[in-house]
Amino acid sequence: MPPPPAVVRAGPRQWIGLAVLALPTALLGLDVTVLYLALPELSLDLRPSSVQALWIMDVYGFMIAGLLITMGTLGDRTGRRRLLMIGLVAFGAASVAAAFATSAEMLIAARAALGVAGATLMPSTLALIGNMFTDVRQRGLAIGVWATMFALGMALGPLAGGLLLERFWWGSVFLLAIPVVVVVLVAAPLLLPEYRDPAAGRLDPTSVALSLLAILPLVYAVKHGAAAGVDARTVAAATAGTLFAVLFVRRQGRLDDPLLDLRLFRVPAFGAALLVLLVALVGVGGAMYLVTQHLQFVEGYSPLTAGLWMAPPALAMFVAAIGAPLLARRIRPGVVVAATLAASAVGHLLFAAVDGPGNTGLVVSAFALVYLGLGAVAALGTDLVVGSAPAHRAGSAAAMSETVQELGIAVGVAVLGSVANAVYRATLPAAAGLDGAAGLDGAAGLDGAAGLDGAAGLDGAAGLDGDAAASLAGAVAADLPPAALDAARHAQTAGLGVVGAATGVAVATLALLALLTLRRVAPAGRPEPSRCS
Repeated sequence: MPPPPAVVRAGPRQWIGLAVLALPTALLGLDVTVLYLALPELSLDLRPSSVQALWIMDVYGFMIAGLLITMGTLGDRTGRRRLLMIGLVAFGAASVAAAFATSAEMLIAARAALGVAGATLMPSTLALIGNMFTDVRQRGLAIGVWATMFALGMALGPLAGGLLLERFWWGSVFLLAIPVVVVVLVAAPLLLPEYRDPAAGRLDPTSVALSLLAILPLVYAVKHGAAAGVDARTVAAATAGTLFAVLFVRRQGRLDDPLLDLRLFRVPAFGAALLVLLVALVGVGGAMYLVTQHLQFVEGYSPLTAGLWMAPPALAMFVAAIGAPLLARRIRPGVVVAATLAASAVGHLLFAAVDGPGNTGLVVSAFALVYLGLGAVAALGTDLVVGSAPAHRAGSAAAMSETVQELGIAVGVAVLGSVANAVYRATLPAAAGLDGAAGLDGAAGLDGAAGLDGAAGLDGAAGLDGDAAASLAGAVAADLPPAALDAARHAQTAGLGVVGAATGVAVATLALLALLTLRRVAPAGRPEPSRCS
């Protein structure tokens, strides 16, 4: 096993290299959310079916989640900088294909390729930071910057998408990747070190297959179950994923060079940080999805204006992601994480006070508190995960961190979006002041209990089959009577409130759990728990 690296403080070259790594990181975050605003226009152009619309949204996250562990370990073996550059070329090519897709099938294939390429970028950038910043305090700040750029990309996705959609076609949102790809490909060989584990063994194809067969069915079960309920397909996918997950774990325990080193979980902070990241990102994913839809369809803002309203939350997240590592030099990280999660819980609970249109300030303020928690958790949680691993396993640890974050966002959008949709369906008749949803059928263009589903062919456009956002998009396009639109807007607001209340309680519980499980982690720069070997 290679000796631990000497602790050397980073200089200007490393900090400039961090700026280079921040670019693909922000790009990946942006790609998560930029499509939200483009979906209505995209759906009018390509006319995807409900199933195809689901795949357009979901296949990107499926492929990233399924391949992160493989790509993180592959970078340890073949070279992290090399894998980063290969992934960038693939990401650029797939972005061009997505931008000029002429059919739903072509766009789904391009989004799948983007997911494969994206899976190479995230663990490579994070693992390289671990190589470049060996000083504990500098590493914490560098990871804070890294986490900020990813979350900032997610926050600015609606703004960038809004600016482009004001002037260009929906495919333009994918072309944002091209200048980033060019800049990083030129700068990476000049500023980024290469690192590979000289003692790494061969990549085990069976482990790769088992990891995919475990993660993909489990993600599918969550998304399908949220949209369609617990049916035979949900149970079958969940059962298959669990079975292959057991087989994967058993195989890793028998290998000398496993795809995922299970000894990492012997460090208490590693598992605790992963749990905090997972649950916190579930809440953030659901809130982000519902807030972007609320600003457009309930408050009635254009994509550009909605994107501009996302700037204050992005600023709050930026402050937390940079400030949390600095606070963690003097205060135990568990205390910092718990305090910011408590603020995030307050933000979620404030969504329950929103009672319809005209509450933009409250919605944005609440979301800013949610993003405050995201910034701190992403920075400190990721640092705890990567810092718990030895240098030669940094890629594998980084991949685990990114896997749980991707799963968290996916579960948040699917499950919390589904809960909001169920509340929308249940609330719409009462909001309209009618006895049953049938009174809204016919000329008004409203389809039964689903309210506004199918109007303008946008059923499922927001990524959930017949969800409230697609309904409202169709309603606006169909120019329905004000009373019908007002009823639908209040029904969707009710969904936001229920989700906010439930998530607030869950995040408050998570804050207490973080305080207990991370209480032994010392402030940065003081003696840390011994790393696994």
